[in-house]
Amino acid sequence: MLIPIIEQAVLILASGWLLAMNIRLVQPYPKLLPLTSGFWFGMITIACIYMPFTLGPGVLLDVADAVIFVAGLLYGLLTGGLAFILAAMFYIWLNDVSTTISIISMALALVLGVAGRYAYLRGWLRLHLKSLLPLSILLHLLGMGLLYAMVEVQLKAHLLSMMVPFLVVAVPLTLVLIFILKDVQQRQQEQQDLMGSQARLLAITSALPDMMSVIDEQGDYLEITAGSVIFPEGKDQRALGKNIQDIYPKAQAQRLQAFITDTINLKTVNHMVFELEMNNQWRTFESVAQALGNEINGREAVVILSRDISERVKDETDLRIAAVAFESFQGLLVTDKDNRILRVNRAFTAITGYEQAELLGKTPTIFSSGKHDKVFYRHMWQDIVTHGHWQGEIYDKRKSGQVYPQWLSISAVKDNQGLISHYVAGVTDVSSQKEDAKKIHDLAFYDSLTGLPNRRLLINRIKQVQRDSAKHTSLGAIIFIDLDNFKKVNDLWGLATGDKFLKHIAEQLQQILTVDDSLARLGSDQFAVVLGAQDSDKQQLVEHLTLYSKTLLNLLDKPYLHGEQRLRSSACLGIVELDGYQESAEELLRQAEMAMYAAKAVGKRKYRFFKPQMQDALSARLLLEEDIHRGLKAQEFCVYFQAQFNAERNIVGVEALVRWQHPTRGLLAPGAFIEVAEAAGIMSSIDQIVLLRSCEQMAQWSHLAVFKDITVSVNISPAQLYQHSFVDEVLTVVAKTGADPNRLKLELTESMLVTDVTQAIERMNQFKQAGIRFAIDDFGTGYSSLQYLQQLPLDQLKIDQSFVRGLPEDSSSLAIIRAVIAMANSLGLEVIAEGVETEIQRDILRANGCSLYQGYLYAKPQAAAQLEVMILGEPANSEI
Repeated sequence: MLIPIIEQAVLILASGWLLAMNIRLVQPYPKLLPLTSGFWFGMITIACIYMPFTLGPGVLLDVADAVIFVAGLLYGLLTGGLAFILAAMFYIWLNDVSTTISIISMALALVLGVAGRYAYLRGWLRLHLKSLLPLSILLHLLGMGLLYAMVEVQLKAHLLSMMVPFLVVAVPLTLVLIFILKDVQQRQQEQQDLMGSQARLLAITSALPDMMSVIDEQGDYLEITAGSVIFPEGKDQRALGKNIQDIYPKAQAQRLQAFITDTINLKTVNHMVFELEMNNQWRTFESVAQALGNEINGREAVVILSRDISERVKDETDLRIAAVAFESFQGLLVTDKDNRILRVNRAFTAITGYEQAELLGKTPTIFSSGKHDKVFYRHMWQDIVTHGHWQGEIYDKRKSGQVYPQWLSISAVKDNQGLISHYVAGVTDVSSQKEDAKKIHDLAFYDSLTGLPNRRLLINRIKQVQRDSAKHTSLGAIIFIDLDNFKKVNDLWGLATGDKFLKHIAEQLQQILTVDDSLARLGSDQFAVVLGAQDSDKQQLVEHLTLYSKTLLNLLDKPYLHGEQRLRSSACLGIVELDGYQESAEELLRQAEMAMYAAKAVGKRKYRFFKPQMQDALSARLLLEEDIHRGLKAQEFCVYFQAQFNAERNIVGVEALVRWQHPTRGLLAPGAFIEVAEAAGIMSSIDQIVLLRSCEQMAQWSHLAVFKDITVSVNISPAQLYQHSFVDEVLTVVAKTGADPNRLKLELTESMLVTDVTQAIERMNQFKQAGIRFAIDDFGTGYSSLQYLQQLPLDQLKIDQSFVRGLPEDSSSLAIIRAVIAMANSLGLEVIAEGVETEIQRDILRANGCSLYQGYLYAKPQAAAQLEVMILGEPANSEI
C-alpha cells in the first residue's frame, strides 16, 4: 500500500503545479479558464483512478473524490462538473464492477464541494484548516461508507480495518491540494490586484500633466513615465539608461545632481524650480522629489515629478502686474453689470475723498456734479454699449462737495457668452493740469509781476486794432513808455521796492484806459499802451495823442509813497500811429520804441512821434554793434594807462582804460562805444581784454625799478561782479600772466554794491584773501555810501571828478570833498582825487588831506610805452 500512497501524493503535488501553470497561461482569457481548469481536474481525476489503493480483492480506493471535491470547492460547478463528466466517462469506459459506486461517490464529492464553495462565498465557511479538516474527513467518510454498503460481507471487516490508515493518507492529501491551489489562487489574485494597481497608477500618472522619472544617486535614468513635459514628444524613453549629464546643459545638470543628492540626504520631499530653453524659448519647470526607501541596483534613487509651470508663472506675473497696475496713480473703479461699485483703488479714494467702504454697493451717481444733463449721459452709455468703451472730460464732485474736472475712461468687460459682466472706469484728476495750462497761458501772454499782457499778447492786440482801423478807416496808436531812472530805485531801495513801484505804475496807467485800449508790460521798466480807433483825420489824431501823452507824463510823475519816502520816476514816450496794415505789428512796436529812445536822448519827461529819420539812428546803432563784434575778433581793443601820483609827484599807480584802435575812425575813447556795448551784452568781453592786458603789462613792469611797486587799477562792471565764475576767472588770469595780485586793484562803482551787498562782500573777501585790493570809483555820487561803507573790505576811495571840477569856486563840492576825506581817514582808507587839471585844485585837495592825484595836470591816458618814456625819459627796453 505504501507505493500507491506515494504515487497518489506525487500526483496530488503534480496536479497542483499543473493547475497553477494552467491558471497563469489562460489568465489573459478569463472566460476560457473554467473550461481548461475543469479539463485538467478531469485528467488528474482519471490519473488517480489509474492508481488506486488496493484494499483487497475487488476493493479499490483512490483520491479521485478529493480532486472533484477540490474542483467544486475552489473553482465552482462548471469546473467541477466538467471534471466529474470526464471522470464518469472514463469509469463507464472501464466498465468495472465498481463503476456505479465510484460515479455516485464522485457526484457526492462534487455536491459537497459546490456546497462548501457556496458557504465560502456567503461567508459561512472560511478556508482554514479547522474548517477544511472536518469537511475533508466528511468527504472521505462518505466515500468509504458508500463503498462499505456496496461491498461483499466478507470484505466489510477488512474495509473497516483500513479506514483509519486511508483517512490518515487521503485527508492530508486533500488538504494539501486545497492549500496548494488556494495559494495559487491567492498569488494569482495578488498579481491581478498588482496589475490592476499598476494599471490604475499608470492611468493616474498618465493623466497628470507631469513627467515622473526615477533617477539614481549617480544621475542615471531608471524609469520615465507620464507626460513628456521636458523631453521632446515621443523621445522620453530614449533617456532611459542615460545620465542627466547627457540630457541637460552642464550648469543645469550640476544643479539637478545637487538636487538629487539633497533629496537623498534629507529623506523628505524636496522642491526645485528651474528654467530650460526649449524651441528657442525659455520655459519654467517645477520639480518635486522624494527619496525611494529601497536601493535599486545597489544605489539609492529618487522619484521626481516635473511640471511645466511657464503658464502659471506668466499668469502669476500678469496678476502681480495687474495688481500693481490697479494700484497705479490713475484712479480705477470697478462695477458689476448693474453699475454697483465693487472695488476702487487708493488713487481713486485720494481723488474723490471717499474710502472704499463708503462706496461699495453704491452707483457712480454719487459723484454726479450736476453740470451734465441727461442727454450727455445717454450719449455716453450709447457709446459704451455700442463700442464697448467711452472716454472724455467730465466734471464730478468730491466727497467735500468740490466740483473738479477729470478725464474719464469707461470700458465694458464681457464674459464668455459675450454679455457685459463688469465696467472698469479710469479716472484722472485734470484740475492741476488745467491750472498748469492756465499758468502756462498766463506766462506766455501775461507779465507775472503786474498781471498785464506781455509783448506777445500786445502784438495780437495791435493786429486787432489794425483790422478795425482798416475796416472803419479810423486811426489808432501805440505809445511806448520807458521809465526814467528806475534803476536808481532798484539800486537804492532794493528789488522788492522796485517791484512794488512797477505795480503802482501799472495801476496808475490802467486808470486812464478805455474799453478799447490795451496796456502791456514789455520789460523791466517799459510799458506800452495801444489805443483803439481814435480819429479818422491824422491832424486830429496828433492833437489827441499830444494831449494824451501830457496826461500820461503828469500821471507817471506822481510820487509813490515808500514808508515816509516819496519815490518819483518820470517817463519818456514814443508814439506811432496805427493806420491799417501799412506796417506789421512787430515793426510798429519797434518804431514806437525808436521814438521813445529819441525822446530819452533829449531828456526826461519827453515824448516823440516816430519819424523815418529815427530808423537811420537805429541802423547806425546796429552797425556799431556789429562793428564792435568785428573789432573784438580783430583784436582792435587795447588798454591805455593814466598815471596816479602822490604829493611828491612820484608815480604810485595807473588806471587801465579801454581804447578802440578803429581801422578807419582812429583811436576811439569809451564814450564812442561803451553804451552800445553794454546794451548789446558784449561789455564783459571787453572787460576781459582790459583785465588780461593790464595783468600782462603789470608782469612786464615788475622788472622795472620805478614801476615794480605801482598798482594797476582795473574797472569792473556790475555784470562781472555778480557772475558766479568771476573770482576764478580773475585769479586764473593773474596766475597765467604772472602778475602780482597784491598790485592789482579792482575799481567798483558804489551803485553796483547796493544790488546785493551780502554777495558783493563775499566776492570781495575772496579777492582780498588772494591779495587783490579794492577802490570805490566816483565816490559820493551814489545813494547809500554811508550805509554800506563800513561793511565793505575797501582799500581806497576815489573822489569823483565832478566835485574836483567845481574847485575852487563851488563851496558845496569842497564841503563834500572834506567830508569824504574825513570819512576815509576815520576808516583808514586811502583817498585819491580824479580829474585834477589845475594846480589850484591840487593845492586845495592837498590842504584838506588828499595826497594822491589823477588827472590831466599830471598825465593823460596813454599807451604803456608812452607812459614809460614820460616817467623814465626813454623806452623801457633798458633795465632800470
